[in-house]
Amino acid sequence: MSNHKLPHYHIEIDPYDWKEMQKDVWSEDPVVANLIVGNNKYDIDFVHRGSHIRKVTKKSYQFLFPQVTAGIKELHLNAEYIDKSLIRNKLSLDFFSSIGVLSPSSSHVLITINDNFQGVYLQLESVDRYFLKRRNLPHGPIFYAENDNANFSLVSPIDEDLKRRFESGYSRKEGTSEDKEALRELVYQINTIPPKKFEEEIQDYVEVDKYLRWLAGVVCTQNYDGFIHNYALYRRSDTGQFEMIPWDYDATWGRDIHGKEMEYDYIPIEGYNTLSGRLLDVPSFRERYYHLMKDILNKQFTVEYQKPIIDSLYEKITPHVEKDPFMKKHLERFYEEPEVIFEYINDRNRYLKRHLADLL
Repeated sequence: MSNHKLPHYHIEIDPYDWKEMQKDVWSEDPVVANLIVGNNKYDIDFVHRGSHIRKVTKKSYQFLFPQVTAGIKELHLNAEYIDKSLIRNKLSLDFFSSIGVLSPSSSHVLITINDNFQGVYLQLESVDRYFLKRRNLPHGPIFYAENDNANFSLVSPIDEDLKRRFESGYSRKEGTSEDKEALRELVYQINTIPPKKFEEEIQDYVEVDKYLRWLAGVVCTQNYDGFIHNYALYRRSDTGQFEMIPWDYDATWGRDIHGKEMEYDYIPIEGYNTLSGRLLDVPSFRERYYHLMKDILNKQFTVEYQKPIIDSLYEKITPHVEKDPFMKKHLERFYEEPEVIFEYINDRNRYLKRHLADLL
């Protein structure tokens, strides 16, 4: 049973504050709480997180430490309630790491609030300055893509009109107001560099190889929203180039945002958004994407590669999921999900291999 041990976070909140939190799940005001892990006790600010997840019975939360603790300022605790496997988000983020994309780390933990067991959660690393520091990466601004306006276009898909601000759709997590100018310039240049100069000049703004790896990751996992939000942008201070960081990948591996089956051929091999389209219009970039995708389809995006990972995750979390009060009605679905994922990988892999020739 030692292999099944997960970290257990005990959270103590004033009963009145906890009652108020439960009454107003949309509040962005954190409450003071204590976090107890083993023999260690920490002061934290505690708040709900997420959007549509606040409407379901098992909520997601966020820890904010008043001071940096063990190199951490904040942590996200995802209920993963809509994904009945509880693993798709982690599986995706680890998949991105395996194909060379900068990606947050994650791990399953147990949560108890005021002596009431809340079940299995996914702890997610926050993408912030400490995220960069832990990886010995140069400092730089980080922007979160929050809505469909983060589509790298000058035109908003929301109202199909010219954007009033080119940085629309993003919120700044790290950096200064001056860094917004670099983001505005990125969006402007993506849309205005002449085709004959695009191959050379876009590399002043985008780390193309990293972007193509990210694109392959989104296409394989079929995160439909991932092309226009569900990512962060990080601009390296040493090169001035932007990199993509994936985020919020539970609606993947054969399921959509409602937990329903998504057809394996829903997203084309080229993906979409303005930057993807312009990059893949360049023959050398398109060829590079072809070779990247072909390599991933032969290695990381296979049942052979992913099955031991999925089996290991299930071995660790199953004893605790069986005790999760929010999963009692969904255990049969939980047990079935690995086969759903394996079938998806096989079908999606074959589909993408058939369409590799479209890139040549």
